[in-house]
Amino acid sequence: MFSSERLKGIDVFVCVAQFGSFTAAAEKMNLTASAISKGIARLEKRLGVQLFHRTTRRLSLTDAGVAFLRTCKGVLADLEEAELSLQSENREPRGCVRLDLPGAFGRTRVLPILLQFAKDHPLLTPHISFSDGFIDPLQEGADIVLRIGGANTWPESVGHRLLGREWHIFCASPDYLARHGTPQSEHDLEQHHCIAYGWVDGSIHPWSFAGEQGATHRSQVNPPLVVGNGEGLRMAALAGCGVAQLPRWLVEQQLKDGTLVEVLAQLACDGMEIHLTWSKSREALPKVRVLVDALVVGLRVLGEGLCD
Repeated sequence: MFSSERLKGIDVFVCVAQFGSFTAAAEKMNLTASAISKGIARLEKRLGVQLFHRTTRRLSLTDAGVAFLRTCKGVLADLEEAELSLQSENREPRGCVRLDLPGAFGRTRVLPILLQFAKDHPLLTPHISFSDGFIDPLQEGADIVLRIGGANTWPESVGHRLLGREWHIFCASPDYLARHGTPQSEHDLEQHHCIAYGWVDGSIHPWSFAGEQGATHRSQVNPPLVVGNGEGLRMAALAGCGVAQLPRWLVEQQLKDGTLVEVLAQLACDGMEIHLTWSKSREALPKVRVLVDALVVGLRVLGEGLCD
């Protein structure tokens, strides 16, 4: 259970860290230097760590102090933002919101939604990063995280929304198909160059195929070319290197302009789930709540290449 004791001393700590001395912080907060020093000592005792290196000449943060300052600044900023939002009649989202997105999907599908949202909400300052590994929003300090694939269960501290699944198709360039013919069945792929996804350890991701009555099965391919990135696989297919299995959202434009052609449409199937997660401790903030809603709606509208 949350205790108000946890808030005691945070404002003093942040002020001392910003001004670099007890005396300067005391003047800023209209307190005595002794009161400031005792407040920091009580906070360190409660936390069980040393927050400052103290010498006769200077005061500097320890590693623990640096980490704690980052967290405290976020807490105080959220409290200030919550107060401003309650005072605002229209509750316009404002302040910094931190998002982490998967690389290719984030750049092609999510970023346009965020850029338009930022234009519509000038008081909001999105900080957008791109990474593909799983991260815990709380540990990384992110407000909102979007991932393709993810945990089977999510911690209670994390809000979660399943947006849908990728739709995986097979495609190749017109040039490749003119030279090698168009495969008509899974068996035909044995006679074709298959471009597969792989990892640095040498393992290769199997291909998935739709079967009878909606069942999906996996099969390992023996590719002459392995690429460990979706955009790289698309480039290889565009270069005429062979047949690739890719999420439809990644090749949507190429299918429209004819630089890639879908093959084996009867074997296309759903792929990994797409998850939107956020820190529950911040979900009541307008900047988080409104942006989560905007992403859910925006990705549904731009849902080609995804399946529910």
